[in-house]
Amino acid sequence: MLTIGLLGCGNIGNIIIKNHVGVDIVALFDQMPGRAEEAGKLCDAKAFGNIEDFLNEDYDIVVEAASIDAAQKYAASVLEHGKDLVVMSVGVFADELFRQEITDLASSLGQKIYIPSGAIFGLDNLKIGQVSGITRLLLRTTKNPRSLNIEECAERTCLFSGMANECIRHYPKNTNVSVALELAAGRDVEVELWADPSVDRNVHEIFIEGDFGEATITVKNLPSPDNPATSYLAALSIVTLLKNLGEPMRVGT
Repeated sequence: MLTIGLLGCGNIGNIIIKNHVGVDIVALFDQMPGRAEEAGKLCDAKAFGNIEDFLNEDYDIVVEAASIDAAQKYAASVLEHGKDLVVMSVGVFADELFRQEITDLASSLGQKIYIPSGAIFGLDNLKIGQVSGITRLLLRTTKNPRSLNIEECAERTCLFSGMANECIRHYPKNTNVSVALELAAGRDVEVELWADPSVDRNVHEIFIEGDFGEATITVKNLPSPDNPATSYLAALSIVTLLKNLGEPMRVGT
């Protein structure tokens, strides 16, 4: 059975702890040690307040469920300690230089970096873009203004329209989905970000055109039961990825 070290014991970390199957969580780290200790009681895992002690523990994979800052700060150390890495905060790879450095490091050390599907569906088949032409890839995200820290918004309003790398500069907290799409398809993503006071969920619409034909995917995410700011689908995608890593048969591209 695969053994896991969980880096980050907030809402997503707790969903992983409560729902994990097919893997054994043996180590926990959080910058707030008390939070790791509380989480440890749920899964009988050892809690650490020191990152070196956490990484020196014996297990197979580190699951980052903390933040973009944490992913950037600790990714290299995880790989250098001989452990594979699951990155929830995929927005960290919007920095192309960092992305190249980390993938080169993983390759040189023989380690793997895994990125879950997160808050969307369809990421698997988008990989065809790496071998066949995708001529259009558009992500249209709609959120309630409150989740974007906008106080005054009486009607549906387009906040941004352009390429993903531009959107990241203006709305850095809305990068995970667009970066995941870019990594899967191997091409730039057009992004539209909308504020709409009539919606109570985060809505992601993905429009794809290419040599294969056309596809449209719409996802209306329910929030996590314990934290409305977190997509429940995003957390469950990590649980599913971990379960499938240990399976003898793997389904999908």
